[in-house]
Parts: sequence; C-alpha cells; structure tokens
Amino acid sequence: MKNIKFLGLIVLSLIVAGCSDGLKEQIGLGKRAPDEFKVVSRAPLSLPPDYNLAPPRPGALRPQEGSAQGQAKRAVFNLDGTAGPQKNSALEQAGRSDGEMALLESAGADEAPDDIRLLIDRETRQLNSESERVVDTLIFWKDQPRPNSVVDPVKEAKRIQENAALGTRGKGETESITIEREAPLEGVFDNIF
Repeated sequence: MKNIKFLGLIVLSLIVAGCSDGLKEQIGLGKRAPDEFKVVSRAPLSLPPDYNLAPPRPGALRPQEGSAQGQAKRAVFNLDGTAGPQKNSALEQAGRSDGEMALLESAGADEAPDDIRLLIDRETRQLNSESERVVDTLIFWKDQPRPNSVVDPVKEAKRIQENAALGTRGKGETESITIEREAPLEGVFDNIF
C-alpha cells in the first residue's frame, strides 16, 4: 500500500511537471519564435533573360536578396536612391500620401493651436484633481478638520498691545482643545443605516 502511494505521487508529479513549459522546451515540443531582427521579406522569383538557371544550393542565400546586413545597409543609407525630394509642409514631412494629407487638411490638423499640449495638460490636471477628490472622499470618509486660520502677526501684536493698554483681556473664553480618540472602524457604518 505504501509503495502504491509513493508510485502514485511520482506519476502525479510527472504529470504536473509535464504541464509546465520547461519540460516541453527540454523535450523539444515547445514553439520558438523566429528572431525578429533576422526576418526579412523574400524578393519575388525572377527568370533570367537567357534562361540559364543554376541548380539551387540548399541553405545558400538568394542572389537577388543578399544578406540581412546588406538589406539593412540599403534601407538605412538609402543605397537604392528611392528617397524623393524633401517636402516643405510640416505635415508632409512625415512622409504622408496625398490622400492622408487631404484627410488631415479637412480635419483641420494644420490649424491646431501652437500651445495645444499646454491646453491638454491643463485639462488633464483639472480632471485628475477632481478624481482625486472623489477617491479621497471614498477612502477617507470622515470629515477632515479645517486648517487653523492664519494670524497676521502685525495686527495680532497691535491688538494685544491695545488690550494691555486698556487693561482688558481677550474677549470671551479661551477655547480649549480636547483630542478624542476613536476606534479604527468607528463610524464606518453610520452613513449606511
């Protein structure tokens, strides 16, 4: 009985290990994506004018394609001479076609204000501050105490000197502050019922 449990445990662990990607990769069942930097488009097949075809060699590069490095060099340094004259418009400099240009002009893309980014940033800040207030209300449901009023020191010193000269003390009683401690969840359900 003990051996059957042990054997069952081993079989179960092999089944679980078979579900992981590591074992599949080691056995060779996993899929491997090609290297995206070495994938190149294939040139169309063409027949030479004299119909002299050399027999294909397995693994050899196609003569019309060249190596991936050669294709990259032609694309980066424009060795094909495909670059046309530079366009003048700011919209045209992005390499857009005539149809795209007509669509952008009809949408008014060339009439966008220069400070559009500042306007968008200002509107986004305003929306974020409003959403922060909502989140703060949800998280901190208790009323926040009001900040103490700022006292102008010059006026307050003048008021104290006048009261001292007249021999009067402050009007009314001095308010004493008492700190009341609450339990962490006290008041959570007050607004519900």
